[in-house]
Amino acid sequence: MSIIHPIRYRIIDRKITPEKSYWHFIRSKGFYNPLNLPNESDIEFMFGTTKQEVALELFRINGGKPGYYLVDLRNKEYYYCGTDPEDIKAQLRSLGIGREDPMESQ
Repeated sequence: MSIIHPIRYRIIDRKITPEKSYWHFIRSKGFYNPLNLPNESDIEFMFGTTKQEVALELFRINGGKPGYYLVDLRNKEYYYCGTDPEDIKAQLRSLGIGREDPMESQ
């Protein structure tokens, strides 16, 4: 599944296994970068934060519950989306980003 979103948003998948728990920052693929913004590894730095700070805030909002999270790095807003990738799209739509795919409703 592909999710198109502005560069200021990051999608994070919280994984918990018997061996370890971790935050997986999902790498997105840019398709249009007219301002030649920094690459994906520099996104947090560009918005004045770090992956560690983001993970700490995500843990605070939901106690580190497994599932998908969405972060607006520019506005420092953090959202728990749910355990299904479709929940990410629903959260983005609730923020006014994106729309339903008209081809899927046929």
